[in-house]
Amino acid sequence: MSKPIIARCEAKGLRMTGQRRIIAQVLEESDDHPDVEELYARASKMDAGISIATVYRTVKLFEEAGILDRLEFGDGRARYEDAERDHHDHLIDLNTGEVIEFVDPEIEALQERIAAKLGYRLKGHKLELYGVPLRKG
Repeated sequence: MSKPIIARCEAKGLRMTGQRRIIAQVLEESDDHPDVEELYARASKMDAGISIATVYRTVKLFEEAGILDRLEFGDGRARYEDAERDHHDHLIDLNTGEVIEFVDPEIEALQERIAAKLGYRLKGHKLELYGVPLRKG
């Protein structure tokens, strides 16, 4: 398991104000892919003095430090997740915007084989699938 976000920020020498700690805690506790507005709503419940500008600056700082990954799923909203989360891919429901995380060993093996066939050793990848639910009936 990776270190908590606050510990990684401190290890990188980032100054951790009380409000940055709250934003880091909200991110740590998130099991979804919140955008800045969602982070702001959650953080402001813990500290009404947090401004949305503070959240924007903090996520930018954390992203630049390699603490957060910025995700864009084509809906015009940048979303964020811990950069040290276990590897996973995403399926985005185009009707609801729901983001489903998944890992599929067959897809992982196929990507490795494709890279090797093309003369490469895979060092990383990002897979995003976009779809609509199948209608039942």
